[in-house]
Amino acid sequence: MEFYTTMEMAKIWKISRRRVTTLCTEGRVEGAVLKGNTWLIPSDAKKPEDPRKLRNYERVIKNCDKN
Repeated sequence: MEFYTTMEMAKIWKISRRRVTTLCTEGRVEGAVLKGNTWLIPSDAKKPEDPRKLRNYERVIKNCDKN
């Protein structure tokens, strides 16, 4: 199995390295392991959904239902 660092995965997912680290720390990246000071992320790991986008989407739907 191939692993990527947070820097490599940040480029693939198009988010910051710090955000990838936070997602790993929160346990939201399946299969990620901490080796010393480096997070190793499986190459087939899926980018977790951003709950802020879901909340915004729900707000838009509520506003559409009111009209």
